[in-house]
Amino acid sequence: MNDFLDPSNVCGQNLLRIVSHGNATVAKLYELADMIPSVFRLATKQDQTNFSDLIVDFSYFKVSDSFDRKIDNDKLLQEKDEGLRETYLDLLLQFYILFENIHQYSIELERFLNELDEGVYIQQSIESVLLDYDGKQLLCEALYLMGVILFTMDQNIEGIVRERMLVAYYRYSAHRTTSDSNIDDVCNLVRSTGFVRNGKRPTNYPEDFFKRAKIRPSFARLVIGRLRSDDVYNMISSYPRPEHRSVGLANQGAMLFICLYFAPEMLHNESAVMREIVDKFFADNFVISVYMGTIANLIEHWDSYKAAKAALNNTLDIKNVRSIACKFNNEMSELNPKIAQLLKEGVLTEENILNRINEHMNTCRQANVALRWVMLHTVPLPGDFLENASCIKRCKQLREQIVSDLKFNPIQLFRLLLNTSEFELRIRETYKQLLSERLTKLNVYKNEAFERINELAEVFSGSKPLNRLTPNDELQKWFQSFAKQIEGLQFTENFDQNQINWTSRKIIQLIKALEEVHEFQQLESNMHVKQFLSETHNYLHLMVKTISIREEVLITQQIIADLSYAWKIIDICFTKFMQDGIKHDPSLVSKLRAAFLKLASALDLPLLRINQAGSNNLMTVSKYYSNELVSYVRKVLHIIPETMFSLMAKIISIQSNKLKELPTRLMKDQLKNCAQLDDRFEIAQLTHSISVFTEGVLAMKTTLVGVVEIDPKKLLEDGIRRELVRQVALALHNGLVFNAKTKSVDLIQRLSLLVKTMDGFRRSFEYIQDYVCINGLKMWQEELSRILNYNVEQECNAFMRQKVLDYQSIYQLKSIPIPIFLPLDPYSLTFIGRLVKQITNFTDPKNTIYVYSLSAWYDSKTHQEIIDGKLFSLILKSIGVTGTNGIDRLISFQIVSELNIVLNEIDANFGRNKSINELLSGNNGQLNSDTPNGIITAKNFVAYYFPLVSRMGKIFTKLSDSIGRIGQLQILRLSLAHELSMASKFQARQLSSALSTLNSAIKTELEQKCRSSKSSSTLSANQLVCPIFEDESPLLYELSNYLEYNGITDTLSKVFIHKRLPPHLDTILLLLLASQMSKFVYVKEISGLTSSNASLKSGEAIDGVPYVIGILTLLRQFHVELANRFLKLCSQFVNAWINASAVSQTKQTTEMPTEAINMLHFLHYLEKFGCFKRQQIAEYLPSILFDQFNALNIAISK
Repeated sequence: MNDFLDPSNVCGQNLLRIVSHGNATVAKLYELADMIPSVFRLATKQDQTNFSDLIVDFSYFKVSDSFDRKIDNDKLLQEKDEGLRETYLDLLLQFYILFENIHQYSIELERFLNELDEGVYIQQSIESVLLDYDGKQLLCEALYLMGVILFTMDQNIEGIVRERMLVAYYRYSAHRTTSDSNIDDVCNLVRSTGFVRNGKRPTNYPEDFFKRAKIRPSFARLVIGRLRSDDVYNMISSYPRPEHRSVGLANQGAMLFICLYFAPEMLHNESAVMREIVDKFFADNFVISVYMGTIANLIEHWDSYKAAKAALNNTLDIKNVRSIACKFNNEMSELNPKIAQLLKEGVLTEENILNRINEHMNTCRQANVALRWVMLHTVPLPGDFLENASCIKRCKQLREQIVSDLKFNPIQLFRLLLNTSEFELRIRETYKQLLSERLTKLNVYKNEAFERINELAEVFSGSKPLNRLTPNDELQKWFQSFAKQIEGLQFTENFDQNQINWTSRKIIQLIKALEEVHEFQQLESNMHVKQFLSETHNYLHLMVKTISIREEVLITQQIIADLSYAWKIIDICFTKFMQDGIKHDPSLVSKLRAAFLKLASALDLPLLRINQAGSNNLMTVSKYYSNELVSYVRKVLHIIPETMFSLMAKIISIQSNKLKELPTRLMKDQLKNCAQLDDRFEIAQLTHSISVFTEGVLAMKTTLVGVVEIDPKKLLEDGIRRELVRQVALALHNGLVFNAKTKSVDLIQRLSLLVKTMDGFRRSFEYIQDYVCINGLKMWQEELSRILNYNVEQECNAFMRQKVLDYQSIYQLKSIPIPIFLPLDPYSLTFIGRLVKQITNFTDPKNTIYVYSLSAWYDSKTHQEIIDGKLFSLILKSIGVTGTNGIDRLISFQIVSELNIVLNEIDANFGRNKSINELLSGNNGQLNSDTPNGIITAKNFVAYYFPLVSRMGKIFTKLSDSIGRIGQLQILRLSLAHELSMASKFQARQLSSALSTLNSAIKTELEQKCRSSKSSSTLSANQLVCPIFEDESPLLYELSNYLEYNGITDTLSKVFIHKRLPPHLDTILLLLLASQMSKFVYVKEISGLTSSNASLKSGEAIDGVPYVIGILTLLRQFHVELANRFLKLCSQFVNAWINASAVSQTKQTTEMPTEAINMLHFLHYLEKFGCFKRQQIAEYLPSILFDQFNALNIAISK
């Protein structure tokens, strides 16, 4: 019969594939458990308020029709539901695939068992597979992994969350309609068990949960029987001492712990079996590692099982526990100094390791057993179930007793871990080197021994005289013969065991012969001969030891050095001590490397079967566990950049507050005072401390952890980046906090303080970069840009239906995470949102007047200045170019939102209102027939349009507010762009000039292409535009980013949305203006329109310039023909009001109507901001009226 794992053995390969699938599924469970969207937990009040009507558990299936109907009838719920679907569908799909894989695993395992029963695999059955060494391992692992998957899923993904995600996936995905969908079975398997960590234990948990996998009880009993009786993994050979048996069988014990839940009657009733299991596997331990560091306390988990609980009583006996704790206390007291002594320089030489390898292996074994027991039984566990007070109390009492009896000192345990790790690493590296150089060393030893014996033969022949030594023919012949025997030893690259045994016996015979000849009086009395014989004797001994080097020693060491049980608890136990040790002695990092490599050995457990199966999951699983370990290494070593930054804070303080810049010219007698020697000496001390920490990290060698390589320089740089991000994000978060009483002066002060803080960071980084071997300026700019872009992205999410989640963001990195702070107000998520909210509040067009010539905002009541251009200069200095551009981007999203509000209101009140739509169409048609020349008279306007203005007054007021906000936001964008442009021209003149030139050249080329395309009458409308964008080069995209960052942009020409043109929009905008014109008044001092006193008193105030720019922005979203028609209607509006005034004027009233003069001012600003040609506006107005309407109005009024 073939080997069970042979590629030609179909039975073995299928079972191996199933086990490989199980290990990969557990890794995916761990990975996705960290990616659960918070919205599906409904943990916050905000999430409950927003999504409780949309995110539900399996109760949905009972009321699915009414639930869907409720959403269909509510437009707001529809929008939220669509947003959830677009945002989370990809992630929900990953979770569903995971749950489906879990279900598939149980199906595959049952199918394999059925195939064994049906004889599909010739001469194979469940019993015969369990008799095979590899077969029984794989069958036991298959059942064990099924339990681990269920156990891990319930521990890491709450049942209610699983149900909510499955319901969401069911509703949002079309997969449920396919014929091969097994979503019903998946839902049944992963539905909530009622388990909540630290909550009440559900009835019959977890055995009822495990029954869902539909594993046949007979198979479970066979596996449990095999695990009970056999040393399945042959671990006893690695742990030969009886007191170490439970550690050798620890993995097997963990498998039994899981598999027993598939046969719960054994836990309940079979006392003899449970007693046997406890005596063999848990006689001296009751806290176990289930899988990759998942810890379980048998006291707690077996408390509800009668037979298991009774069997465990002997283990939990106070005397037994005290005896074990005292034993390990003594061992730890002995091991720490013993291993520390072995680690001294010059002790662990190659010769020492060769001669004492067995002793060293016993020391490693003893240290690892002590580490395992002490770590597992002293770690504070919160417990999985809290309903049984007596059980929890007993767990705490036993732990406290163990801590007391051990005289537990965590630092002593940490020292033992470090010493053991380094001890193992040195032995492993030396032994590997010996193994790889074995053939070379054997030949060297042989040659050295041969040369010495041959030289002795020459001495006794008389050809090479030696003092007081007479020639001896017999000894000469003997040494020549002996030399030939040494020369005859043959060593090959690959020894088999027979060759090793034969050669070893031959060398031992030579050693004995040498010892016998050594006793001759003539040889004993001569020191030169004695030395030669002693050296030869030593070389022969080294040959025996070297030829006996076996790879099995490394395998045994790998087994006993396993630290997978501490995969999770090492963070709880040792992180603080590691960081404190590094803080006091940075050179400790090189010792920690050994501990990290020891922890990396845990990766062998899940990867072994995946590798044997040749699965495609090998790289993904390896990468996941490796990255997790690297993340932990980063966490431990983060104390270095953290300490560096605390020292840098002192440098910043000295540089910012104490150290003064030297003047350009300095008198000789002032030199000492200006030198500030004490302050500079303190900076030098702090700088030296920082450089010492840097050396500590760089002293660590480049290390391969799993499949990820740790480069100490990269690790240091990432650590510095991480701490920089944390510090800067915290400074921005705390520096930009506002409340309802914040005034513009406070805003200026906080921005000024933030400028000082950020400048201090930048200066200290610039100062320190040479001492820590980093490119400080590059790091500063990259990380600051990432922080700002991420926060802008989070704020923009509020305006997007498909939100960018953290794992999708290009700015959020797992290795260098950007801190996420809780929102400080209900309107903003981050400091960027708070800053923009504050600026928009201060520049609200309902409360302020914007003076275009001064680029400043004034209070509409007190006429006091609120904000001027200095604010935007401070913004640029505090958050840089990226932050300023980010604010522009966020404001653009707000403009899009306001534009959508305007167009939706127009669509709802005009487009969908049939009567209004027909009335507008009829009026326009009637006017065109009544006025063939296109001139609207006052009579016409009053007859046709005035009733609509009165009827839609409330709607027009609401629209005017939105348009005013659009104009306000556009003015803010203009100010930001101006600040960026000026900064670019002053600080990056060559870049600004190059970008301007390139921009002009590309615009000219595009215009030429457009004109040449339009000249061809045979092309369609789409073909006329498309040639401009035929080139798929990213030039335009990249260039636009550069232009925006440098403020080279036409802000008011930007197109924000692409929507269908609402019918009669030109007429609607005219009516909107007609309804608002009486609310404006022209103020000569500011040369602009502003709210009249009447509108201020009525609460309908609106500023002129924002209103004009708001209308212009709305016009820019559509074809230029809309603007042309609108300008025509506005001109006719002026004609109509002047005509009405002329008809009704008396000798006492000779002024122009307010509406007409305001509309002329409006058109004047529209021409100015929109860059319209005068002819477009003056086409339907007398030129003199538009050119000199101010002077005419003054003259008439006089």
